[in-house]
Amino acid sequence: MPSAADDTAHDRLLALAELARPVAERFAGEGFALYAVGGAVRDALLGAPPRDEREIDFTTDARPDDIARLLGPLCSALWEQGRDFGTIGGVLRDSGLKVEVTTYRSETYVAHSRKPAVEWGDSLAGDLSRRDFTINAIALDVVALVTERSDTRVLIDEHGGIADLSASRLRTPADAVGLFRDDPLRMLRAARFASRFALSIDPAIEEAAAAVAPSLAKVSVERIRGELDLLLVTDRPSIGLDFLVRTGVAEHVVPELPALRLEQDPIHQHKDVLRHTLAVVDKASADLTLRLAALLHDIGKPRTRAISEEGVTFRFHEIVGAKMARARLTALKYPQSTIDDVAELVELHLRFHTYKLGWTDRAVRRYVRDAGPLLERLNELTRCDATTRNARKVATFARRMDELERRIVELEAQEDLRRLRPALDGNQVMAQLGVGPGPVVGRALAFLMEIRLDEGEIDLDEARRRLATWWGDQPESGSEPLDH
Repeated sequence: MPSAADDTAHDRLLALAELARPVAERFAGEGFALYAVGGAVRDALLGAPPRDEREIDFTTDARPDDIARLLGPLCSALWEQGRDFGTIGGVLRDSGLKVEVTTYRSETYVAHSRKPAVEWGDSLAGDLSRRDFTINAIALDVVALVTERSDTRVLIDEHGGIADLSASRLRTPADAVGLFRDDPLRMLRAARFASRFALSIDPAIEEAAAAVAPSLAKVSVERIRGELDLLLVTDRPSIGLDFLVRTGVAEHVVPELPALRLEQDPIHQHKDVLRHTLAVVDKASADLTLRLAALLHDIGKPRTRAISEEGVTFRFHEIVGAKMARARLTALKYPQSTIDDVAELVELHLRFHTYKLGWTDRAVRRYVRDAGPLLERLNELTRCDATTRNARKVATFARRMDELERRIVELEAQEDLRRLRPALDGNQVMAQLGVGPGPVVGRALAFLMEIRLDEGEIDLDEARRRLATWWGDQPESGSEPLDH
């Protein structure tokens, strides 16, 4: 991790303040303080790519009414949905910079409520002390920078956040138990920041999370899902996911994950499913759908685990897992399209291994048909799922995957694999057979589709001839098919 004290940190902070100049000058003109806080300051100190380089969060002693009045003339758009929490946001007219300005505050969750109770504060020190982690409790006095005042500190770091950045360490500025009780979502944020910046987690955070984990039930599902999404697209989600499992927080988010810590039978050895799952998640590209599929691909194993003469088996765990994934993602209120895609990937993640006799045209067509628009993701998930340390197995598997992808390219050059369909459509089938809509049409199309998968494309005349033969063998045909 880059040192927070490197030579270019000052330049990055100056650039940050310059972006904020219009807002800083307007607040200073009416005697209000204005500090950039949170991710923008942290990322500038690190030289890390910000999540959004066009967004800055500020804190101020101004109350929400004054914030809205001061921001209004500067912004092309203003939103006040966060007014009850002291936050007014807008987009600066001249630069397009998104800003959110929040009154100094404290917040705590009250019993049986999913929304925190907010109280305004009167000091920067109090505001910073209630923030989640020391690395986010560093404030930049943008007023002092843009007005070139030399009588005040421009960087306020009362809790050692800069030292923690340099040491790759995650700590809280105050008692972690209290902070997590005030906002239980901070436990998930701890996982996210540890994963994003490869931070070691302070033991006090671990102990607090273990003690406070059940209070996550107070937080809305939407907020939990949002943090899980951010965690899963970090460089190393396994760091945070492991923290969530160790502390028991995962029981209140994705309880199927800690369930993967299967007892290791001393006789019938099998791979540690949890360790394997975390490795697969890390290997997968930072695509949310793919990472969710990697996270959930083996959750059916605990329910299907059996010990026989063959050893430990998990028969049909992909089918069971797909149903479980669908239920978990539904509970977390994911969009239906995401639920469908992830469940499909979980169900198909072993499909590659069912083709033992090589990649014939027929096998390739069926594999591509089954994967549909998820083909690239399925191939990547299949590759990531190979976490064995056996070099011979790794090489054999890689050759087979390479062969499959090569065969897909070759066959796609000859026919449209992405739009596999029968040679005749439903209307043509009904016209030839002299029947109306119904199960017969579906069976006829399925028959023609099997021909397409087995043999490739056939012309219309051949398709009609084959359909006529098939219809003549059906007990309900009753008469000869119409001749077209």
